[in-house]
Amino acid sequence: MVLAAVDHGAPLSFDSPFISLTVLLLVVLVLPPLFERLKLPGLVGLLFAGIILGKSGLAILDPETETMALLAEIGKIYLMFVIALEIDLARFHKTRNRSLGIGLFIFVSSLAAGLLVGRLLGFDWNTALLMGAIFAPHTLLGYPIVNRLGVMGNEAITVTIGATIFTDILGLLLLAISVSIHAGEFSVFSLVAQVLALAIYAATVLFGLDWAGKFYFRRTGDEQGNQFVFVLLAVFLAAAGAQLVNVERIVGAFLAGLAVNDVLGEGPVKEKVEFVGSVLFIPFFFVHVGLLVDLPVFVSSLTTSLGITLAILGGVVISKFLGTYLAKWLYRYSWNEALTMWSLCLPHVAAPLAAAIVAREVGLINEAIFNAVIVLMLVTAIAGPIATRAFGSQLAVSASANTLNDTDLLHPESWGYQNDEPQLCHLPRSFTIVVPIFNPRADQHLIETAVLLAHHEAGQVVPLAISRSYAHMDDPILVDDLQKRQLMVQEASDISQTLSVRATPIVRIADDEATGISHTAREQNANLVVMGWHEDNTGVRARLFGTTLESVFWSSHCPVAVMRLQTEPTDIHRILVPVRDLMPKTIHTVRFAQLFADAHHASVTLVHVCDRRTPKSRMDAFKQDLEVIVAHDKLQTVDRIKTIAHDSVAQTLLRLGENFDLVILRSMRRRTAGGLMVSDVTTKLIRELACSIVLFGEPHM
Repeated sequence: MVLAAVDHGAPLSFDSPFISLTVLLLVVLVLPPLFERLKLPGLVGLLFAGIILGKSGLAILDPETETMALLAEIGKIYLMFVIALEIDLARFHKTRNRSLGIGLFIFVSSLAAGLLVGRLLGFDWNTALLMGAIFAPHTLLGYPIVNRLGVMGNEAITVTIGATIFTDILGLLLLAISVSIHAGEFSVFSLVAQVLALAIYAATVLFGLDWAGKFYFRRTGDEQGNQFVFVLLAVFLAAAGAQLVNVERIVGAFLAGLAVNDVLGEGPVKEKVEFVGSVLFIPFFFVHVGLLVDLPVFVSSLTTSLGITLAILGGVVISKFLGTYLAKWLYRYSWNEALTMWSLCLPHVAAPLAAAIVAREVGLINEAIFNAVIVLMLVTAIAGPIATRAFGSQLAVSASANTLNDTDLLHPESWGYQNDEPQLCHLPRSFTIVVPIFNPRADQHLIETAVLLAHHEAGQVVPLAISRSYAHMDDPILVDDLQKRQLMVQEASDISQTLSVRATPIVRIADDEATGISHTAREQNANLVVMGWHEDNTGVRARLFGTTLESVFWSSHCPVAVMRLQTEPTDIHRILVPVRDLMPKTIHTVRFAQLFADAHHASVTLVHVCDRRTPKSRMDAFKQDLEVIVAHDKLQTVDRIKTIAHDSVAQTLLRLGENFDLVILRSMRRRTAGGLMVSDVTTKLIRELACSIVLFGEPHM
C-alpha cells in the first residue's frame, strides 16, 4: 500500500500571515508596557516597533501584504469606532451648549490655522482644507490624568471632553469633503450633492443603528456573545455603507460608535468591545503606521523639510491655544482651567493620524507632510499629558461642589435608591443583605460578616444558593442539586442564629448565577449584596468572557461588596480606606467603611495619595474638605485622615496596608479594558495585599 504524501503547507517565512500575526502579537505584548515604564505612551512603542520591523529596519513585516493591509484597515476602523464609543453622552448632554461653543472655537481656529499653513507651504486649497481636518480633531490622552487628579467635576474639564464630539465630527466631515473633491471635478453642485448624501447617510446610521440596537438588545437580554457580534456587524456595515456615498470608512465607523453608544451604555458588552480593540486591532494599526515610515526619508524630511514640520506643529499648538483662550474669555474660566483645556486638546493621535493615512492613500498629501504628522503625533502625545498633569494639579478640588451641596447623596434614605425612585411598597424596608453561598465552609467568614452587619442595622440576611436550570425540572441531577443547595443555605441560616439575626434562606433555579443573584436582590428589596472572592476576576479570561462578579456589579440595583477575608471578622480592628477624590461614590465607600467598622468595633483610617509635585496647600485643602465631610456625616469610627505625596500610589498603599487588618477599595470602571471594574492601582492591590480586602461598588446608573 502506498501512502500519499500529505501537504502540511508551505514552509514558514516572514511573508506568511501566520508569522506576521505571531510577530504582531509579540510586539503588542512586550513593547507598550516597556515604553510605559519609561514614562512614554505605549503607542510610541508600537510605532517604534513598526519602524524597526519594517523596510527601514529588519524587514520582517511588509505593510503592502494583504494580511497587514487588512489588519491595519480593521484597526483604523475600530479605532474611530472606539473614539466615538468612549464619548460620555450623558456628561455631554448636561453641558452641550458650552461644549458646542468650545468645540466651534477650537474647530474654527484649527481650520483657519490649517488653511493658513497649507497656503503658506504652497499647497492648493483642497490640501489646505485637509490640513484643517488634521488640525481640528484631538485625542483625550489626558483623560486618565484629570480623572486621577480628581478634577473631573470641574466644568472646564467637562465641556472640553464634550467638545471632542464636535471637533471630531467636523474634522471627519472636512476629510470626507476634501477626499470627494480630490476624486473628481469640483463644482458647487457636486459639493452640495456630497454634503446632502453625507447628511442622509449620517442620519440613517445614527437613528437606524440606535433603533436596531435597542430592539435587538431587548430581544436578546443577557446574550452577551450575540450582542457583541451585533456591535461588530454594526461597525462594519456602517463602514461599508460609507463607501456607497463616497465617504471614507472611518467616518462610518465613528458614526456607528455614536449610534450604539447609548445602546451599550456602560455595560459588560461595551467593556468587551473596547478590550478586543485595545489589545488587538488598534495596536495593529499603530504598528502598521510605523511600517509606513521610510526612515531615511523621515530623517531627510526633518532636515530638508524642517520648515513643514515646524509649521504644522506650531499651527496645531497655537490654534488649540487660541480656541481655548476664546473659551476662557467668553466663559470666564481661570488661567489654570484654560491651560488644562489646552493641554487636553493638544494630543493629535487617533483621528488626525487616521485622516493622514487616508489622505496619503488617495494622494492628497506627500511623504513630507505625512512624516510631519508622525512627528506631530509623537510630540503632542508626550507633551500633552505632561502639560495636563502640570496644569490639572493646580485645579482645586471643591468639596462643596462635588459633595457637600449634594444633600441627596449625603443623606440617602437607603443604599441603591435615589430619592425620586419609587419604593416597593409591598415589601418591608428593613436592612436586607443578600449573601450568595457557594461553599458554606469556605464562605463562613463571609456569612459571619454579613450577619454582623445585619445585626448592627437590626436587619436580616438572605442566604442564597443558585442551582443551574435544566430542560426538565424533574431531571435527577437538578433534584439532587436542589437538595444540596437547601442544606447549604440552612447551614448559613444556623450561623445567623448565633446573633439572633433573622434569616430568609432561598434556593433559586436560574440559567446563570449572576442573573439569579441580581434578580433575588431586586425581589428582596436588598440594601447590599455580599459576595466572596472565588475566581480570577482581573485576568485575560475574565476580560474576554466575563465573570459572575462582573455581571453582578453591572446588573445589581444595590451596592455590592466583594470580600476576601483572611481572618475571623472579630479580628478586624484596623481598616484602611484610600480616598482618591471627593466625588459622591467615594464618600459612599467611606460610609460603608463606617458601617463595617461599627459592626466590628474597628477604627478607620482615610488616606489620600497624590502626586509628589502636588502643592502642600492643595494637600492641606483636600484634608480639610475631607474632615468637613467626616464631621458633617458624623463618622465616629474615622480615627485618622492622612495625605501622602508619592509618585507611586500602589506602592504607598501596599506599604500602609501592612499595618492594617482590612483595606476597603472602591470599584472603579476602566475606560478601555474589560473584566471586573477596577483601576490599575486596585488590580495591583488585590494581587499583592496580604490582608483582607473588600471591593465596594455601587449600581451603575
